[in-house]
Amino acid sequence: MTELQNETVPSHQEQEPSTDEYQRSECVLGYIPVIYYSILLCVGFPVNILTLVALSRLTARTQKALYVYLMSLTSSDLLSQLFIIFVGFLLETAVFHREVPTVLLRSVSVLEFAANHASIWAAVPLTVDRYVALCHPLLHRQISYPARARRIVGAVQTLALVSGVPFFWWSDMWRVSRPPGTVDFVLIWGHVTIIYFLPCSIFLVLNSLIVLHLRRRQRRCQNESRKQHLAPAGRLGKTTAMLLAITSVFAVLWAPRTAVVLYHLYVASVHRDWRVHLAYDLANMLAMLNTAVNFFLYCFVSKRFRGVVKDVLLLKGALLHSRRPCHQRQASANTSNSSLSSSAMRSHRHANITWDCP
Repeated sequence: MTELQNETVPSHQEQEPSTDEYQRSECVLGYIPVIYYSILLCVGFPVNILTLVALSRLTARTQKALYVYLMSLTSSDLLSQLFIIFVGFLLETAVFHREVPTVLLRSVSVLEFAANHASIWAAVPLTVDRYVALCHPLLHRQISYPARARRIVGAVQTLALVSGVPFFWWSDMWRVSRPPGTVDFVLIWGHVTIIYFLPCSIFLVLNSLIVLHLRRRQRRCQNESRKQHLAPAGRLGKTTAMLLAITSVFAVLWAPRTAVVLYHLYVASVHRDWRVHLAYDLANMLAMLNTAVNFFLYCFVSKRFRGVVKDVLLLKGALLHSRRPCHQRQASANTSNSSLSSSAMRSHRHANITWDCP
């Protein structure tokens, strides 16, 4: 997937370029990428494992398809960190210096692309699920359940693995001195379409429909609240806010790499221009950050997720800890509702249904 090699050691199948080309293609960052990816791996891998454990508890507790999709996203991020950062960069470049068989390198490249495609496309079923939940709630109750979500996740993972096979012939941008050929054009455009343009188009369309739907519903609730002299309806739901944060962060972090890849294809080669080399290094570092930030987004948005993470860190049992607080919250809710009139209770329920819950 992402070529994370920063040394200028020539490939076994390529002719050595001139000394001038070596100088122009050197990585000016030195050991900074090695340090950066080592820190990212040391932080991101344990954090994603913690996220996976917390989401598995939430899935067992709530039986919601939402958490199945989030588990798929986290698992794909773990695979991306394993194949791209650990194997593709730290082992191949920093340890072995590419002194491994070419077939093995290309096979690892297939796994890197497959893991990365799975990491991106895992968010697409999540977006579709949120759109159906908010815009077609009756249909969502019929079609959204964990078993179906697992089948969808399995199909996405399989397609991601298949989509990585053509990238067995992906050229190493840092070392290939020849101009991009026909195969390079096809693979690069296929890559940026699969990894960025197509999923971002889906995110943009569905998220826009979700926001427009919620705004219309909010105006309708505000008008009803004014007529009945009630408090205005709530703001954007936490689950929707989490979805918008995940897709927005991905679009921002992956935009520089997509631009640099296309610049390499049409304007200047990464191998021949040290400035493009530098931009490509920085863009890859920024893109890989996307595999480690979702945990912090979940913690920032969802109080329920923070509570489960706290339980995991404190080694509290999932079942024993989950039943009592839920019972206590239900009791307190019943006590507070007893002081409300029936009309106020109906309006309060209508406002809660209006916005989705985490």
